[in-house]
Amino acid sequence: MKTNVRWMGPGTMRFIADTGSGHLIGMDGAPEGGGDNLAARPMELMLAGAGGCTAYDVVLILKKGRHDVRGCQVQLEADRADTDPKVFTRIKLHFIVRGRKLNPAHVERAIKLSHDKYCSATAMLAKTAAIETSWEIVEDLED
Repeated sequence: MKTNVRWMGPGTMRFIADTGSGHLIGMDGAPEGGGDNLAARPMELMLAGAGGCTAYDVVLILKKGRHDVRGCQVQLEADRADTDPKVFTRIKLHFIVRGRKLNPAHVERAIKLSHDKYCSATAMLAKTAAIETSWEIVEDLED
């Protein structure tokens, strides 16, 4: 896996990442750090990546089990250390899984498998942060 990150030049704290899969991601800093607040912060992208990684796992596990999953949202909240490096120290992941007649035990198992076995992002972040998960199921009544 490769990614190239390029600084957008003097007078900015903006960066563009060109990912190995051919996508561009903009990053910027907060105004108090010299940024212009025109893009996500790098640490926000790390948190978003963890959410995407685990949501991917949960959806895939439920689909492979032939469960009628129709939506998956992960709300993430993180605390960071007060001193540099300001690593994540606690991350709360709340899953909202939408579908038809989803069995709570299967949803809980999918989340646990992601956390314990499959999600590389949360496995790395768990080296510095306590990971907490919670979940809810929303019945999808639309056909």
